[in-house]
Formats: sequence, structure tokens, C-alpha cells
Amino acid sequence: MTAALAAALALGAAGCVAADEPDVAPSSGGSGGNAAQKLTQLTVATAGSMKGYSRSRFPHWRDTGKNCDVRDSVLKRDGEDIKLSGCNVVGGHWESVYDGRAFTDPSDVDIDHTVPLANAWRSGADEWDDAKRGEFANDLDRPQLIAVSASSNRAKGDQDPSQWKPANRSFWCQYADNWVTVKHHWRLTVTSAEKAALTDMLEGCTWASKP
Repeated sequence: MTAALAAALALGAAGCVAADEPDVAPSSGGSGGNAAQKLTQLTVATAGSMKGYSRSRFPHWRDTGKNCDVRDSVLKRDGEDIKLSGCNVVGGHWESVYDGRAFTDPSDVDIDHTVPLANAWRSGADEWDDAKRGEFANDLDRPQLIAVSASSNRAKGDQDPSQWKPANRSFWCQYADNWVTVKHHWRLTVTSAEKAALTDMLEGCTWASKP
């Protein structure tokens, strides 16, 4: 794991960002140990319809500086030895916490939405306007965006933790915490299977408070 990403995971410290960009929250740092309690506060509901869904209803990536966007900001934060062309990330070193794979070419790295856009649509975001959906899709203040291997991001798709978990089991506690933190903040629902999977993941975490 890169030192920058390890620091973000352990300390909730922001990574390297350019001076002309806004501060970027860490890719994790979650709910500060009360994920189990927050999970009990989430509304359980059946998954909604995909009718009307399109990724274009969640506008991203937003500009974050001189020719930079949110993707560049996350790549800078989650990587090491970052190389820039102007404000665009063209090289560096990234380690995907989902599967432990390492990369030096940013084109091999995807920015994952912890709670996928389609999952958010099915759990309440269908009732938002596009402006709010854009805020969700570009949320740098919660652990919603993380640089991972393209293969793991695409294997995950729009699945929830009852359907997909990172191959790297050592990241399960943080992944569950991140998921709950995002859904709690945005007041999205969970399915019963999703809640059961999150509960199981958090039970093995010594730092997760019990409700």
C-alpha cells in the first residue's frame, strides 16, 4: 500500500493536492467507529426501479482547478510520486485497496463510487434533482470516491455488499464503514440483504461500535 493511501486509511488525512484546488477529503476515514450504530439508522426498503436511470443524471467529473477535475484530485490524493502535465495527472504510483494491484499508468486506474450511482438511484436518488445527484457523484467530503484498479471497479459494477466485496479481505471493515457513512449522510435506503452483509462485515471489526 502506498504511504499516501495508508495515511488516508489510518488517519483520515488528506493526500497531496495542488495549491489551486480545494482541500480533498481522504478516500476513507468513514464514520469514526460508529458505523454499526449508523447502520441501524438506515431505512430498510426493497430496491427501487431503474426506470429513468442514466449516468448522465449524475453529472461528473466536475472541474476542481486549472484544467483539473475531480478524477485528477482523487488520483493525486490516493497516489504517490505523482507526475503532472499542467494540472492533469499523467503518472504516479497507485495501489488498489480492493485487490492489492499496483499501477503507474493512471489510465489503468478507475475512480470508484463507493456507493455506485445505479445503486443510489434504486435507493432514493431517483427522487433527487440532477444538481443533487451531481453533488453525490462528485462528493469529496465523504469516502465516496477512491482510486482502484479498473478491473475491480468493473467487476463490482452497481452491486451492493451482499453481492460483491473487495477481494482484499483486510479492507472489508473500511469498505463497510465507507458504505454506511455515504448512505447515512445521503439518507439512502438499504435492502435487507445489504444490511445483513454490512452487519456481518462490521462484526469482525474491533473498532466498530456496537449499537
